[in-house]
Amino acid sequence: MAISAAQVKALRDKTGAGMMDCKKALVESGGDEEKAVMYLREKGLSKAAKKAGRATSEGLVTPYVSEDGKTAVISELLCETDFVAKGDDFKAFAAALSEKIAGLDVTAGAAEDLPEDVADVTDLIAKLGENMGVGRFAKVATDGVLGVYIHTNNKLGVIVELTGGGDADLAKDVAMHVAAMNPQCISSDELPADVLEKEKALYMKQAMDEGKPENIAEKIVMGRLNKFYSEVCLIEQAFIKEDKKKVKDILGGATVAGFHRLALGEKAE
Repeated sequence: MAISAAQVKALRDKTGAGMMDCKKALVESGGDEEKAVMYLREKGLSKAAKKAGRATSEGLVTPYVSEDGKTAVISELLCETDFVAKGDDFKAFAAALSEKIAGLDVTAGAAEDLPEDVADVTDLIAKLGENMGVGRFAKVATDGVLGVYIHTNNKLGVIVELTGGGDADLAKDVAMHVAAMNPQCISSDELPADVLEKEKALYMKQAMDEGKPENIAEKIVMGRLNKFYSEVCLIEQAFIKEDKKKVKDILGGATVAGFHRLALGEKAE
C-alpha cells in the first residue's frame, strides 16, 4: 500500500526514529501507526526519542582528506560519554560522516544543513544506547594547499587553506597555530568596522583619562590597536613555533585564504 509523507512524519514525531525507518515500519505494518510503533520498539529504533533530551557534551572532531589533498572536511559527532566516543563503532560512524560530507555541495554548517540520511544517527543510538547527534562541520575544496590539524584527543580540529605558494607542512603548521591561538580572523581587514570603532574609543578614553595630550593619546591608541590585532588576527599573531616571528613572516609567498576551527561543543557564532 502507498504510505504518505504525512504518515511518515507523524510516526517520526511520535517515535524519534529516522524517516526511512518510519516508512519501512509503516509498510511492514500495513499503514497502522500503532503497529508501526511496536515494530520500531522491537527493532530498538524508537530509543532515540527516549534519549533525545540527554546532554551530548562528549564526542569527536574527525577529519577527512581526499587522496589528491584538494578537499578536506572536519565534522563533529556528539555523544554523552567519553567511553562511547572512544568506541570503534562511534569512530567508524564519525569517519564515514566526514567522508560523506566531502561528496556534498556544502561548505560549513550544522546537522540541519545536511541531507537527512547523512545526519541520521538513529541506528547508532539504538546500537550504543546513548543520545547522539551530528554537530557542526566544515568543508574546503581548493586548487591551493590544505593543512589539517586534529588535536590528539580529537576534541579540536582545524582546516587551513593556503593559496599562491606554500606546501602541506607549512599549511599544517598554520593549522596547528590556529588550534592553539584561536584567532578571530585572518587579518585586520576582516574585523567589522563597529568592533574597531569600539576598540579605538576605549583606548582613546583610557589615554585621555591618563592625562595624555591628544597627539600622544592618538599614538597610544595606534599602539594598543596593533596589540589588539596581534591577539585576534591570525597573520599578526606571534607564530607558536617561532615566537619572534609573526605568522605573516613565515608564509613566504603564500596567502591564508581561509580557516575553519571546530572545538567540540562550542556554539557556532
